[in-house]
Amino acid sequence: MADRTRDLLWSDVETLYAAILDHPFVTGLTDGSLPHETFRHYIVQDAHYLRGYAKALTVCAAKAPTDDDTLMFAEHAAGAIAAERELHADLLGALGLTSEQARTLPVAPATRAYVSYLLAAAYGGSYAEGVAAVLPCYWIYGRVGEHLVGAGSPDPVYQRWIDMYAGEEFHDVVEAVLDATDRIGATASDDELARMREHFTTTSRYEWMFWDGAHRRETWPV
Repeated sequence: MADRTRDLLWSDVETLYAAILDHPFVTGLTDGSLPHETFRHYIVQDAHYLRGYAKALTVCAAKAPTDDDTLMFAEHAAGAIAAERELHADLLGALGLTSEQARTLPVAPATRAYVSYLLAAAYGGSYAEGVAAVLPCYWIYGRVGEHLVGAGSPDPVYQRWIDMYAGEEFHDVVEAVLDATDRIGATASDDELARMREHFTTTSRYEWMFWDGAHRRETWPV
C-alpha cells in the first residue's frame, strides 16, 4: 500500500497534467517562443505566490503529527522564501526588474485565488488536507522539470529555471513529501481521503490556471 495514495491522487489529474505540458507557456520555454515579458509576469506572480505558499507550509508543519514532518515542512517553508529572494532576484534581474519593483506590482486573479485556497485548506482542514493541497506545487513542478530538461531551451534564463526543477535536490524534496503523503493515506478514513483527492485536484487545476494567467499576462477585468 506504500504507493497507493500517490498513485490514486495522480490518477485524478493525469488529464490536467497533459494539458499543462501542452500549454503554450510550457512549450514556449523549450522552443524559445515565450516572450520575456510573459516570463517576467510569471516570475512576479510566482514571487507573490511563494510568500503565501510558505505560510501554508508552516501550517502543515504546525499540524504535523511527527517531529520529522514538522521539521520537513518548516524547512520547505524557509526554502520557499529563500527561492523567492534568491532565484527570483537573479531571474528578475536578467529580465530587467528588481525584486523591490516586483513587490509593488499587483497580485493577479489566479495568484490570489490559488493562495487563498491553499491557506483555507491548510488552516481549515486537517493535516492530511493541507498536505494534499500543497502537494501539486511540489509534484507537478518536478514532473514538468523532468519533462522539459531533455529538450532544453535556447534561452539561458529558461534553461536555468528548467534545471532547478529537474535537479536532484528538488527531486529529493518532492519524494520526501510523496512519502509523507503515502503515510498519511495509509491511515486516512474514506472521508478524509476523499477530501485529500478534492484538494489535490483543485490545486492541480490552479497550477494550470497559474501558467495560463501568466501566458495571458492576466490582470483584473474591472
